[in-house]
Amino acid sequence: MPAPLRYCPDMEEVLKRLRLLYEQRAQDIVLAVMSLPSAALREFATQHPAGFCEYPDPAERARFWDAYLAEHTPLHDDAIPSAYLSEMDQGLYGGLAGGDARFLCDTGTGWISSMVAPILPHAQDLERLPGKPDALWMKRYERQMEVFVRAAEGKFTVSHFILIDALNFAFELFGATRTYELLLERPELIAQVIDYAFELNVAVQDAFFRQVPLLEGGTCSTMAQWLPGGRIVSESVDPFHMTSVAYFERWGREPVERILGRFDGGVLHIHGNGRHLLEAVSTIRGLKALYLGDDKGFPLAFEVLAEIKRRVGDLPLVVTVEYDRFREALRRHRLCGGVLYMVKEAPSMDEANHSMDLVRAYRV
Repeated sequence: MPAPLRYCPDMEEVLKRLRLLYEQRAQDIVLAVMSLPSAALREFATQHPAGFCEYPDPAERARFWDAYLAEHTPLHDDAIPSAYLSEMDQGLYGGLAGGDARFLCDTGTGWISSMVAPILPHAQDLERLPGKPDALWMKRYERQMEVFVRAAEGKFTVSHFILIDALNFAFELFGATRTYELLLERPELIAQVIDYAFELNVAVQDAFFRQVPLLEGGTCSTMAQWLPGGRIVSESVDPFHMTSVAYFERWGREPVERILGRFDGGVLHIHGNGRHLLEAVSTIRGLKALYLGDDKGFPLAFEVLAEIKRRVGDLPLVVTVEYDRFREALRRHRLCGGVLYMVKEAPSMDEANHSMDLVRAYRV
């Protein structure tokens, strides 16, 4: 075991617990990551107005992550500190395909994300897309990884980031509504998009794993913390949240399993309006863990977690919960096992560390 990361002095023990969850699918333990009030986030909010912005200086972004993750050092939870390439979101994939990328600042999270307007809004054929990824965007991507890896060395890690493939990429080309129409009107075009997106996403993720080192043979993740077993990607089935399960089986499963098989597996997130997909998604070949998102109009995942566990079996889950709800369930011994709890707004470092003592001793 190498020396622990400076911002994670308990790294060896944390990796052991994460390995129990993700490799052995242990159902008798619970894990937790605690969030606390952040001076780095407050400073970010004073310096960056919320809303649309320009592409930021990667060095400035690396300094933000360094300051933000350093605050976590005295907290003995199950986190592996990692910086997220939030700028390399939809905008990277769309930008590589010739799209007009826009950036958006979120002062609540410290993220600057990206997106593109529809690239082929009139459903033109794919011949209009560039034969090679856009050189400016590829250079920007490689440069930001270089800056982040150098800034992180010995202190924190760099997280994998989202794929934009299959129908997610079709959304970038045509927009969401037109994509759904094209599934019926021009399924052969959607099949071509899926193949194009696969090659583009493989190029993006291959570049990531060439430049960003694994940690003890596993992939770091802001969502799952650390996933043993090699190069693990982060996938999305968001377009199928608004379709039937049958549409997922027809258009979603094969592309997901194809790219998870190209690497060493993957993790996935499900929003509140996608929970009808749980049984289908939980059987995806190569899936390592599932993050349960919360959305307005749907029960909080934490409130229906026992039911979700019955539907997905021993698949490791990640769920967000307010500190007071978590602490009460912990006190009453009502937490589901085999889950990583992302606990929001712990009142203090001492309180969070006391709760973590109870978490490590907890058995279902």
